[in-house]
Amino acid sequence: MSKKHTLSVLVENKPSVLARVAGLFARRAFNIDSLAVGPTEDPALSRMTIVVDVKRLPLEQVTKQLNKLINVIRIEELAPGESVQRQLLFVKVRADDSTRANVLQIVSMFRARVIDVAVTTVTIESTGGDDKQNALLAALAPYGIKEIVRSGTVAIGRGEESVSEQASQEWHAVVDSGDDADAYSEFLSDPQAQV
Repeated sequence: MSKKHTLSVLVENKPSVLARVAGLFARRAFNIDSLAVGPTEDPALSRMTIVVDVKRLPLEQVTKQLNKLINVIRIEELAPGESVQRQLLFVKVRADDSTRANVLQIVSMFRARVIDVAVTTVTIESTGGDDKQNALLAALAPYGIKEIVRSGTVAIGRGEESVSEQASQEWHAVVDSGDDADAYSEFLSDPQAQV
């Protein structure tokens, strides 16, 4: 049985961190369905939003392995009901004079927007979850989709709590004290140290 999980992974903003994380998923035979990476409010840290398709192995196995990576600061699973999850979609659709009005009506129905117009095509931008994006593509398919570009899913927890705020403060306290990331990794693995 297949089940998708969204992980918010806070990492050091350093070269090769993405390769290490992706390599770990590959070695464990987990398929990454979506991956988005970008800097956080703290320029020393980046957030990876990873949607992983878990078929036969428990997700706990991959999160334990991720926690062992030196550059990983914090991991949190973001449940759909407790987070806001979106992806960006660009789609280029055939739309000549005879079909353009119908295509524009679909764009309006899905609260998408036209970002480029050519003689025989329109390019549309849409932001939303998988279900919305797939429904929009299905509605546009009869007109002829020429090209699709989808971003990875980005997600943030609902409410006042922040995944990165406390982790950033803890990480900087360890690093600023002269210790390295190894010390922070040990700190995270010791429940007594966090009390």
